[in-house]
Amino acid sequence: MSDVYILGIDMIKFGRFPDRSVPSLGAEAAKLALADAGLTIQDMQALYSGNLMQASGMVGQRILQEIGQTGIPVTNSANACATGATAFREGWTAIKAGIYDLVLVVGVEQLGKMGLLGGGGGGQGIPKEGLLGSGTMPAVFAEAGQEHARKYGTTFEQFAKVSVKNHHHSTRNPKSMYRKETPLEMVMNAEMIAYPNTKLMCSVNVDGAAAAVLASERKARELGMGRAGRVAASVMTSDPYTERDLVMPDVNTCTRLAAQQAYEMAGVGPDDIDLVELHDCFATAEILHYENLQLCKEGEAGQMIDSGASAHGGRCPVNVSGGLLSKGHPLGATGVANIYEVSTHLRGEAGERQVEGAKLGLTHVIGLGSACAIHVLEKVG
Repeated sequence: MSDVYILGIDMIKFGRFPDRSVPSLGAEAAKLALADAGLTIQDMQALYSGNLMQASGMVGQRILQEIGQTGIPVTNSANACATGATAFREGWTAIKAGIYDLVLVVGVEQLGKMGLLGGGGGGQGIPKEGLLGSGTMPAVFAEAGQEHARKYGTTFEQFAKVSVKNHHHSTRNPKSMYRKETPLEMVMNAEMIAYPNTKLMCSVNVDGAAAAVLASERKARELGMGRAGRVAASVMTSDPYTERDLVMPDVNTCTRLAAQQAYEMAGVGPDDIDLVELHDCFATAEILHYENLQLCKEGEAGQMIDSGASAHGGRCPVNVSGGLLSKGHPLGATGVANIYEVSTHLRGEAGERQVEGAKLGLTHVIGLGSACAIHVLEKVG
């Protein structure tokens, strides 16, 4: 089986574009990624598109109407917040299997100022899980954060420091939706959404798109691998059955399962990772995922944020893009955008936010329901 390489990758600046269409946003990102690879749509053998809010709308085919209809197969993916990463993994799988040598992946979403996101799908009657409190995502992750506080003494201030850190990181990212400092007092005194998550501790609904060109090793060597990155691991999981209290959704287990599989596939451990882009849909979520991804020991996530280990310049910088809290969270694009961020550091092209000497990075997204996708990316050469 061939190794898979990222030859081109890019994203548009996240924001709100009410006068644009979803296909036009996706097409812009696609053209950026193709240009970055030095290729055209005529070179692509397949397109893998990720979009959630128009899941039945054939978004991939509509993107091709913008950039060139060449008759290639198109696969459209929808997998909650893991949608973009799912599309990326489908492209990775096809090349890994030897079906194609070059594919295009696009993740795109248009959310505008959409309000609180709730649990998706489901049928009628009493649900099997999540009977306590609200099914909206702020409440789900507030409950999960409170459980962590109960077990380990994690404080409101420690959760808030995640937002302070990520907003600070975003000031160095020209493609972030917001680029504003948010001091600790501002974060803690912001409007309370679901304790302990204030408004500034919740991810930002935005419009956005990101795209990548993936290649087999043979094709990558043929075209030149000077700026290519190797996909050392691509893993996706759903919730395994566990005996547990069913009143709260499980926001941890599928990530822990995926992390272990990803480290094994890549042949590395968490201590080898130079930077991480993880799913900080809420400040509480980032704290939980420090432990889920084995970036620190169980119960030590609060100490990790206090120590500065997850800040730029720390032992393992997390979300130096600004993360979902500040860069923004266009659901279908997030997974590919995370891969763009890590790839940019591995190329040494991240400017003032560059993680020096980065050779190995990890990206993580989770869509409750559930789908967790983790990718380990490696610098070539």
